[in-house]
Amino acid sequence: MMERKGSLWLPLLLADPSPCLRQLVLRDLLHRADNDPEVRELDALSESEPLITSLCASQRDDGSWVGRDLEATSDTIRTTALALARLGYMGCGSEHDAVRQGAAYLYTQQQPDGSWMLPSGREVSTEHEGYSMMPLQTALPLRGLAMCGYAEDPRSENAYEWLLAQRLEDGAWPTGVASGVYGYVAGYRRLAHSRWGCRSNTTGALVCLAHHSQRCRKAPARRALDLLLGRETRERHALGYEIARLVGAEPTRGFLTFYARFDSGLLLDLCWRVGASTQDDRVADLVSFVREAQGPYGLWEYAPRPQVSRWVTFDMLRSLSRLDRETDWVALEPRTPFQPYPSRHRRY
Repeated sequence: MMERKGSLWLPLLLADPSPCLRQLVLRDLLHRADNDPEVRELDALSESEPLITSLCASQRDDGSWVGRDLEATSDTIRTTALALARLGYMGCGSEHDAVRQGAAYLYTQQQPDGSWMLPSGREVSTEHEGYSMMPLQTALPLRGLAMCGYAEDPRSENAYEWLLAQRLEDGAWPTGVASGVYGYVAGYRRLAHSRWGCRSNTTGALVCLAHHSQRCRKAPARRALDLLLGRETRERHALGYEIARLVGAEPTRGFLTFYARFDSGLLLDLCWRVGASTQDDRVADLVSFVREAQGPYGLWEYAPRPQVSRWVTFDMLRSLSRLDRETDWVALEPRTPFQPYPSRHRRY
């Protein structure tokens, strides 16, 4: 059945009106070279991609974007980072004018220690009150830069070092630090084998590491992925959410809740980037879950926003095709049933 499905997705993806999606399919799934005639033709057509032209039209003179331009409720730094991540996913690199200007803006906002400032205002006035540090304050801007090809820029490397300095001894990243102590970890952000580790912040840091050509396979990235794989819940409705958000079909809200939804598609993407293999039973089960969600015509339908199902399908196929069956991946975490809010025994 899977082989039959595999023969159906290609014409559906190559018939999509988006030249960026068609180009990604040719390059990443069919392995066409950059000088291939069809790829070169799509290079020119990509300039008229609505997802790109709308971003370029809303960019400010200083290179930034504001929340209402991207249907995002966030400050200018985080919104600009989201715009860069979106452009990077579409295939725009550091040679693109909008990317170059956006990156320049983010670097002007970077602090001497490599971090970016915490958001201010209503977004962090309740749960985040009193925090002096949260890893996501740097992970989100760094993600946008890394996805556009700036991961190995010295200023980005400085940000990576700041992120690694916030890492807990067990390999996770905390919610943050408030009044000198680690912040509370809500149930939906818990990690199965970390006392203070926050899934949202750990995911944010790992996404940055995964888009670095060298750091993606080193111990901090592998340890973080090992911890994230400890949450073995499978939420079909969230499969593909991250891609839907990247292409603008889902709004972007929140800061600490940025990675609140557990998207198995994002986890699968991180697996191949970091080097996990299906020798790990957790990865093998994740692959089985994703394959079972494939529809009869070879597509992964994203029910909340069906119009992005082809984008989601491309991403799932790319992850499945690049995931190794055998690597030097070593899992250290035992398989443990995960409960975000475990029941407590009554004293009486």
